[in-house]
Amino acid sequence: MNIVLLGAPGAGKGTQSARLVDEFGFTHLSTGDLLRAAVKEGTELGLKAKSYMDAGELVPDEVVIGLVEERLKADSEASFLLDGFPRTPAQAVALDSVLANLDQKLDYAIALEVDPEALIARMSQRRVCRDCGYPGTVETGAVCPKCGGEMYQRADDNEETVRNRLAVYEKSTSPLIDYYRGNGILIELDGGQSPDMVFEDLKMAIGK
Repeated sequence: MNIVLLGAPGAGKGTQSARLVDEFGFTHLSTGDLLRAAVKEGTELGLKAKSYMDAGELVPDEVVIGLVEERLKADSEASFLLDGFPRTPAQAVALDSVLANLDQKLDYAIALEVDPEALIARMSQRRVCRDCGYPGTVETGAVCPKCGGEMYQRADDNEETVRNRLAVYEKSTSPLIDYYRGNGILIELDGGQSPDMVFEDLKMAIGK
């Protein structure tokens, strides 16, 4: 089974991805992780990606899709959970083509829907440890409970930046939602519930 998890920044994709991996053994495929690994290893695609990243430009679709294809081929029997890809209908079409070449398909595109104002409140409360990356909130306090490091607010979690990120997401992802709805594999879930309730809905949606 292959799944794409969609949702605005702060919708809970990371939380639900981790639970799907832990409980059902999905292979989590994050394009951000793939890019960083390829650059670190100095692969052909990694070097191409690095040239764009160093110039502050977006990595072209063909490079990202190439990385995804390499990963899918490396473990073609696994059940994949894709997070952060695809982001556009063009990428979705390319992914469908890659999967078809491997005699696979995308089973579900699951969209976590959360009210934008709730997302802004949720994200502007987020804090992370500067040393170990421990995720917390304002209520966690200024000291990391895991390592004693400093808890701080990332620059992209302030309200103005969050509003901009949500606007960009809405503009770019709406056509993608329509694409998967047209393919009959879109499942929309209420991501505003507690993480436990979202996960129960998610399991029911994919028949687990």
